This record gives sequence, structure tokens and C-alpha cells, in this order.
Amino acid sequence: MILPHRRARTAALTVILALALVPSPGPALAAAGERWSTDLSRVDADDVNVRHTRAGLRLADPRPAPARVPRSAVAEGIFLGPPRTLTRPATRVRAAVDARTAAGGTAEAQVRGWRAVGWTEWREATGGAVFDRPVTRVQTRVVLTASRPGATAEVRAVRLTADTADTVAAVAAATPGLTYRVYATRIGLVGEVTANGHTIVPGDHFVALPSRRGLAPANTGDYTVRVCTTTGSRCEYAPVWDVGPWNTRDDYWNLSAVRENWKDLPQGRPQAQAAYQYGYNGGRDQFGRVVLNPAGVDLADGTFWDGLQLTTNAWVDVAYLWTGGGPRGVVGDGPLNIRAGAGTGYAVRGLAARYANVPIECYVTGQTVAGPYRTTNRWNRLAGGQYVSHAYVSAVYGGTVPLC
Repeated sequence: MILPHRRARTAALTVILALALVPSPGPALAAAGERWSTDLSRVDADDVNVRHTRAGLRLADPRPAPARVPRSAVAEGIFLGPPRTLTRPATRVRAAVDARTAAGGTAEAQVRGWRAVGWTEWREATGGAVFDRPVTRVQTRVVLTASRPGATAEVRAVRLTADTADTVAAVAAATPGLTYRVYATRIGLVGEVTANGHTIVPGDHFVALPSRRGLAPANTGDYTVRVCTTTGSRCEYAPVWDVGPWNTRDDYWNLSAVRENWKDLPQGRPQAQAAYQYGYNGGRDQFGRVVLNPAGVDLADGTFWDGLQLTTNAWVDVAYLWTGGGPRGVVGDGPLNIRAGAGTGYAVRGLAARYANVPIECYVTGQTVAGPYRTTNRWNRLAGGQYVSHAYVSAVYGGTVPLC
């Protein structure tokens, strides 16, 4: 969507963002918190459409990109800081953001925490991001947006504090292992850049979800989905590398208490689906555009054609794997065939994309395979009942994998 180019009269304001998500801690608790600042000058290949100047962190290109519906109608940039190992586990991280915004620009600090089972979802940190379990590492990112030409967003500093929250009930994690049936569309757009900075190539393997909360950094599968046809005959495990379709703040898989927007909708129902099928929000998305299909997930071409072998847009079953628990295997080389049994002679049931983090129930011995990481007869049984050779798994985290 191309927004009109017009000169807007703006009055820049310097603000300290402080949204009250949880009660403020007492002086003693605040004094005990671990404090640090994010070095905003370290802009590198992990960051998307941002640059650092004497004035602070800002969008490199503040113009909303001319992109086809249903992609985002705003310009955005993401600065990703390095993970910080805490001196002791914490359940809350708060951010004080020194920012200057005007004319439709926004600046937001978000954090995620590392637990034994992997990363939490990204949460807004101004006022306090609360985790349901203690975290030992924290990563910070700054999201800048501009809704129209002339909008500005500059961040001078981000200061963080990690401590123990008085309560975690306000933002309790979603139920583990969430799976919903949603409508899938094909991304295409070869040559364009995704929200995490990945340049789309022919036959690519990733997905887009309409919320940045589950957006994985480039070349990681920190947030991975399992997408299956409704018959279950084909599945693909794929990382979440883009934001869309239609909305950018619709984490519909979460409980209402956690969901960013559209809290009155049933858990698992995308806003675009409600708008298209029932006229919710006047049949429009968060940007005011008329919703033309009920899509809740976008599939890159390789996921669409090769992984699921779809020929047209279709309903699919999506498992949001970071909401589950147990051991995870990182697919180091792919796309990797997932099979019906522990050998290459068994039928192929789909694919696991490179970088995908797949849930491993247990392992069996089968055909010996020579792969990029080892030669082994170990085959990992995934949560869906399919198998992948351990020769292609670069790492396992989240617990010990038992023998089946």
C-alpha cells in the first residue's frame, strides 16, 4: 500500500516511555535489580532498516514501502541487541526508553528471556515484561515505525533492569503446544526483504505470522511452526521470518490476557479471519484496509509448494512450537525430509526447513546415515510421529531425549 506523500506539520516531543503493565516495585526491590544499557551504536547485519547517528537510533528509510496487499502499511526497522547473561535468574525486565517521536512515528523496546526450553515470546518492556518462569539470559530489540512520510522516531538510550516480579499472573504464558486451523496464503515476493532482514529467494522455506512477538532473528529457528495439511498427509517445520498477513500486532494464538490487540476475539482466531467472515472491525485490518481473505499465516514458496504440496491457498493446521515444552532439535542443514520411519526407504511426509527447531519425543535406531554433523543410526521421532535423521541435527536443547 502506498500512502500519499504530503508534508505534515509536526511537533517533536521527547518522552520517556513508561506503560504500566504491572505494579511498580518498591525501592528495595528496585535497588536489588541488575541494570545495564543497550549499545545502540552496534548496528550490524542482524538489524533491519535502522542506522545510528549523533541524534540516536533511527529508521534508515522512513518511507512506507510500496508493497502488495496484504503486507504491512508502515515503514519499520528493528535493532537487535546481543543477549545478556544475567548474574542471577529474573522474572521481570523493565526498560526506560529515551525517545523522540513525531508525526506518526513510534519507538518501542521489547525483550525476550531464555529458559531451558528456549526463548520466550518478545514482550514490551516499558513498564515491565513479566515471564512465567525465571530466565537466565535477556535479549533486547528496538522496533521503530513510521506510518506516513515525514514521521520520525529517534531513540537516544535504552536502560534495562532485571529483577523478580511481585506477580506473574498478569501475563502468564499461553497453554503449551497450541495448534489452530487457519487459512494460509502464499508469500511469493522473491527479491524483497522480510521483517527480520532475510532476502527472499526462489523456493524459500519460512512463514509469516501477523505479530512480531514470534519473529525469529535471521538464520535462526527460535520461533518455529509446524504447518500441516488438514488431512495430515504433509507437514513442514519452518521458522517465522516475516510479519503478516494483514496485521502486525495480532498474536491470535495467545490468551486474551496476553494478546496485543483484538482481545474480544476467541483464542486461535486471526483478526483477518473475523473481519473477512463476520465483518469484524468493519471488515478491515489494523491499517483500515478491506480484508480480502481470512489468512492467518503466509507461506514462502518452498513451504507452500514443496513442503505441503499445495496448489492454491488453503486451510492448514499450525502448531506454534515455542508454546510447547520438551527437547528441541535444531535442523542444521535442509530442507530435510521427514519420513514415516527410521530410514530413507520410508515415505516422505514433508520437510523440516534449515534452522527449524523441531520437537523430539524420543529416538530409535535405524538406517545409518552420513550427514554434515555426524554418521549415525539414530533417528529422532518428532512430536507429530515422523522421523528425521540425527545426522542433520546440529544441536539439541531443552532436556534429554529418551530412547523410544
